[in-house]
Amino acid sequence: METTQIEELLNNALELDEIHVQGDGSHFGVIAVSDSFASLSKVKQQQMIYAPLTELFATNAIHALTIKTFTVDQWKREKLLNMPS
Repeated sequence: METTQIEELLNNALELDEIHVQGDGSHFGVIAVSDSFASLSKVKQQQMIYAPLTELFATNAIHALTIKTFTVDQWKREKLLNMPS
């Protein structure tokens, strides 16, 4: 599984301002930025990210996924601390 495939799936399924995916093999990290997260609980935010990737978990293409979600304003403040290296 390539990080670009995950980015594409998430971009097609969700209205995201930014998406950053890192990882290899079957372990990945996602940073998603969207104002649609503002009114949702952390659990609902994570469910939004998981939903388009369900089939990849079922086939073990993704085994582990770390998710960080931000609104646009939160991301402006947190960007330097959270950008993948």
